[in-house]
Amino acid sequence: MAHGDEATMTYGAARASPVRLFFDLFKLRIGLVIGFTAVAGLAITPGPAVGGWRILALALAVTLASAAAGAFNQYVERDLDAVMSRTRKRAFVTGRLVAGPAWLAAITLIGAAGVLLAALVANTTAAVYTFLGAFTYGVVYTVWLKRRTWWNIVIGGLAGSFAVLAGAAAVTPDTLGPLPLALAVVLFLWTPPHFWSLAIAFRDDYAAARVPMLPVVVGIPRAARAVLAGAVLMVAASLVPALLGMGLVYLAAAAGGGAYLIVKAAALARAPDRQTALAAFHASLIQLTLLLVAAIADAPRDA
Repeated sequence: MAHGDEATMTYGAARASPVRLFFDLFKLRIGLVIGFTAVAGLAITPGPAVGGWRILALALAVTLASAAAGAFNQYVERDLDAVMSRTRKRAFVTGRLVAGPAWLAAITLIGAAGVLLAALVANTTAAVYTFLGAFTYGVVYTVWLKRRTWWNIVIGGLAGSFAVLAGAAAVTPDTLGPLPLALAVVLFLWTPPHFWSLAIAFRDDYAAARVPMLPVVVGIPRAARAVLAGAVLMVAASLVPALLGMGLVYLAAAAGGGAYLIVKAAALARAPDRQTALAAFHASLIQLTLLLVAAIADAPRDA
């Protein structure tokens, strides 16, 4: 997501702009990426053509479900957010929004609307994957795992994978082909090095909140080496779709973005500090963006 300046920006903008408040509460940066991920899953899945409006509607459905999960995350974690410098200006912490049953109801309705929309414009299978993605982030990661184990973000990485599968199910609800499955694995492997980089940059925040992120549990040097190992594994996995029918555009994006990420992750492993951690964090965002754009642009066309 973002780094330390985002927390300050969130508060200042929230006071001045309800639009910014809405954008930050529902974590729409993440939500829009998750919606785009579903489009990538749809694009690379061979099968019957899906109309443009249905593609947009499915992206909206997945984004709504992700937004609900993001808001629920902030609702549940307001006690942690109050301790962490990166998040202490969020709306539920400052009192700009007052936590209560009305907010839980609104968040639930938004999530349900996303799942229902996926069922209406795609099918039940796509709706199930849409629900599982939101449930994984909102409940499995936020409620069950985050405060208990450093495996939190590893298992939480399934949220992005389910977005790929939701897109694929819109094309072929009864079968899961190798290409979308491979991309789902890439999204799963992308998440740990991405968030561990951020956790290294804000290790003291997580320690103060007693959240067992990897750098808190094993120390920054070992966590930095884990980021490098995770980045190498993810980049290797990102090349697999090229062996399954993706074209040269995808291969170039996976190789080029992957090389850039590995360079930044290696720099973090050599000299782990806030600057190199944020550089690796942003490199992972660049890598993901390149992969998703290339997957959509270079998807094999069904015969």
